[in-house]
Amino acid sequence: MGQQANQRGNQSKRTRSGGTTNEGVLTMAMSSGEMQTCVSNCTECHKSCVTTLTYCLQQGGKHVAADHIQVLIDCAASCQECINFMLRESKFHPKTCGICAEICTACATSCESMGEDQQMKHCAESCRTCAESCQKMVAAA
Repeated sequence: MGQQANQRGNQSKRTRSGGTTNEGVLTMAMSSGEMQTCVSNCTECHKSCVTTLTYCLQQGGKHVAADHIQVLIDCAASCQECINFMLRESKFHPKTCGICAEICTACATSCESMGEDQQMKHCAESCRTCAESCQKMVAAA
């Protein structure tokens, strides 16, 4: 078992272009439960923000305030980018996760300000869950 763990460690591997990659660090991170959970939570948050955006446009009134609509759009976009960075195993994914966590927190606060609306509560919960997962990715870096 020790030999297998060593083989999965920080080995350099030749790429087709002749460069090297650190195989162990990001590959192990991607296969980790935390990163898979973060991708899943970002996916759910993205979906929730997009469907909530449509809902808000249908509701009108305070639901269509420019700052609220903007943060829903920003949150959905940041979640999608965060997912992309993690799936590509980019070394920059902790930075995108940090930005995503900040935007998700702002979106949750905006959704919670809408009162007892169930759609808004669901979106806020999805955003808070995503923000927590993204913070874990930042802390693990």
